[in-house]
Amino acid sequence: MSTEWRIRPIQARDDQAMAAVIRAVMPEFGADGPGFALHDVEVDGLSAAYALPGRAYWVVVDDADRVMGGGGIAPLDGGIPGICELRKMYFRPEARGRGLGERMLRQCLAFAREAGYRTCYLETLAGMTQAQTLYRRLGFQPRDTPLGATGHFGCDRWYTLELGTGG
Repeated sequence: MSTEWRIRPIQARDDQAMAAVIRAVMPEFGADGPGFALHDVEVDGLSAAYALPGRAYWVVVDDADRVMGGGGIAPLDGGIPGICELRKMYFRPEARGRGLGERMLRQCLAFAREAGYRTCYLETLAGMTQAQTLYRRLGFQPRDTPLGATGHFGCDRWYTLELGTGG
């Protein structure tokens, strides 16, 4: 029996499950200390944090409606107007390698374009090689330095995508 994976907007009932995904996945990549999104206040209340204008968050659920991952878009903190950030895109191991990351990223980028953002920024880690392959395939370009004031000083890879191109 194969699983039917769906992407849908996050709901308040998903907050605890998505926080658990983030707290389980980030340590896999050594991202559990200070300076990582794992410690962001919004992790425990994603549905409310992304209900604000210019923000959106989606979850990936299996056919039993169990949250297996998610991702979102929000304005870049401390950033330049017109720049959004891809935020908190993580998936449980059993949801990886199924094209869900690309589906989620395309959903996020479509929203970013509709919301009027000109550039999408993201932060990641050297060890997240599969994610970086996806980002590059969809047109993201590596940067030498971070943007904005995310507080994620633990990240060591940064990318941007001009939203008139790619994806």
